[in-house]
Amino acid sequence: MFFSAYTLGCKLNQLETEAISDSFHKKGFTLISFDKIGQPTEEPGIIVINTCTVTSIAEQKARRVIRKTLKECKQACVIVTGCYAQMEKSALNALEETPELAGRLYVIPGEKKDRLIDLAAHLAGAAGDAGEAAAGISDLPRLIASWLADSTANGGLTKDGTFHFAPESFSSHSRSFIKIQDGCDRSCAYCRVRLARGKSRSLAADEVLTRLQRLEQSGYSEAVLTGVNISQYRDSSRELPELLELLLRETTSIRLRLSSIEPDMITDELLRVLENYRIRPHFHLSLQSGSAKVLAGMGRNYTPDDAAKKAALLRMARNDPFIACDIIAGFPGETEDEFIKTFALCEEMNFAWIHAFPFSPRPGTAAFGFSGKVNEKEKTERVERLNMLAVKGRREYIRRWEGKEVEAVVERGECLPKGLAAGVTENYLKIRVNYGDDPLPRPGSLIRCRIKDIHVNSNFDATAER
Repeated sequence: MFFSAYTLGCKLNQLETEAISDSFHKKGFTLISFDKIGQPTEEPGIIVINTCTVTSIAEQKARRVIRKTLKECKQACVIVTGCYAQMEKSALNALEETPELAGRLYVIPGEKKDRLIDLAAHLAGAAGDAGEAAAGISDLPRLIASWLADSTANGGLTKDGTFHFAPESFSSHSRSFIKIQDGCDRSCAYCRVRLARGKSRSLAADEVLTRLQRLEQSGYSEAVLTGVNISQYRDSSRELPELLELLLRETTSIRLRLSSIEPDMITDELLRVLENYRIRPHFHLSLQSGSAKVLAGMGRNYTPDDAAKKAALLRMARNDPFIACDIIAGFPGETEDEFIKTFALCEEMNFAWIHAFPFSPRPGTAAFGFSGKVNEKEKTERVERLNMLAVKGRREYIRRWEGKEVEAVVERGECLPKGLAAGVTENYLKIRVNYGDDPLPRPGSLIRCRIKDIHVNSNFDATAER
């Protein structure tokens, strides 16, 4: 039977989807790409849609994907989970109860997402009991209903299954991921994710190490450490710097890449560890604004000057690392003058990329009721200005690396002409490497190459030579 999944949102969601897909793959399901669903010969029996609630646009996209999937796959059972399913359970449950969708649409709130890891085993067990190779599509509603009943009666897989996601193989990524943290203890005025994910929790350092060692032994050359806010990692006396030291000390060669970090949590201890060559020189700052007034309104714990100093320290720790940031444009009370301060700070900090998005009032957050709202046209224009600055910054960054040698992880799944391999460099540049008539390297392996030709308006940042 076929299985497919679609992910919206962050790297944490991507990892959790990978873990769910891995559990189905291990039980004999055939994984197919989501963009192939609806084809008569490859209609999945089960489709998981892992949703996001960070903005209203993310929720709108989730609704479009759900509707499209239900329309194109008229026999498949569609399971909707994630943060949107957590925050808008009633709206999705109403859709689930629509007569024509009965037995085809299931809503699993994000807090119970871990139970999906057990679904494949339940289905395989039921098929085995029936003496069949696999359950048929017509059996799925009954089997899923029995799984839901058992899962509810038993309280789920664990008391808190947030760290039950530990895939051993990754169907959509050549690099591996480890979830080290979930939730957030901060109360930023705009953030709904903390409401969906709950308080900060951390995976025990010894278990993080065990998972990393397992990935290294399996041949993965890089692991991304991810969470809602990995800056809040805490395990007994260990914080993020001590965790990184442990991982580097007890593994041999696997490289580590960090997901987003908070500017005020970049300490001297962390900077010292980040000097290690096995930690990728790629840092994403959750900046949000360059205006002290706006940052205070957001409930952020730093000033623009603080953020600029931390970026400078990152550049001292590593040679010209790739530094990116998040910016919210049009937060309530952000005047044109306040926005100009943000734009100027981004210019000064010379980011290699800016992920800019318009403020989206999220129900349940403090900012939902703030006065001083910025109209949609102004928000859109501000995002466009930041996007132009982002493109300029990325081009300048890539040009600075032309002619320099880098390490890269070979990527899979790219449709390239014969003799070319795709890769992601240590400093997060997407490249293609010419191998000519030589055999292409294994996806996921490490290669050394030299950045040669810079590409503008291309799917790749540069071409590299060995």
